[in-house]
Amino acid sequence: MSLKTVKVPKNIEPLFKQAEEYVSEYFSKLDLSPGTGQIHINDERYILVRAESLSVNFLEFLMNMYPSLNSNEARSASSKVLFDMGHTIGKADAASFNKENSKSDPIEKLSCGPVHFAHTGWSFVDILEPSNPTPDEDFYLLYDHPHSFESDSWLKSDRKANFCTCHMNAGYSSGWCTQSFEVEVIAREILCRSKGDKICRFIMSPPHRIEEHIQAYKTQNKELFNK
Repeated sequence: MSLKTVKVPKNIEPLFKQAEEYVSEYFSKLDLSPGTGQIHINDERYILVRAESLSVNFLEFLMNMYPSLNSNEARSASSKVLFDMGHTIGKADAASFNKENSKSDPIEKLSCGPVHFAHTGWSFVDILEPSNPTPDEDFYLLYDHPHSFESDSWLKSDRKANFCTCHMNAGYSSGWCTQSFEVEVIAREILCRSKGDKICRFIMSPPHRIEEHIQAYKTQNKELFNK
């Protein structure tokens, strides 16, 4: 049976299939209690947040917190805040899942992340070749987030973006991988539907190698960046 909540290279599909079954069972234990203002999934407390409030509106709020900066500087500073938030949440969620299911292999720990990501409404995840998820400085992930809640929110709103907007998506995914592989990694969105690209595409690697990977990818795929 094919995967429904994530797309990955063939060689790691079996691990993600196991993760899909595990996480799907986890989310089947949903308890909505409006009378007490609580949502529990598998006895864990969750909350629902309107996507546009957390993406478009929150970014604009953060930018207004930097009146001394020009618009580009304010957006850069605000984007970092959103990335750091996502990164922290991703690490915490990964730690919780890894503790509960007692997995030790880094790929197995990673596998629950994209499935959890899909079930919580952040995005679908498509991990592409030639990704190399290894617990060392050669860690490299190339992946897409179709239906990113951030890009969907920008496209639905009346605001226009000429920049990549999926900062929390990048933060969450790299936070989960940092926790799972015990290697500090970050992610950068290089293509984004918010600004007219066909896809939301990310590169993830250790911080000191991220620019190297981005420039190499852009050189090899100039047709994606012509505009």
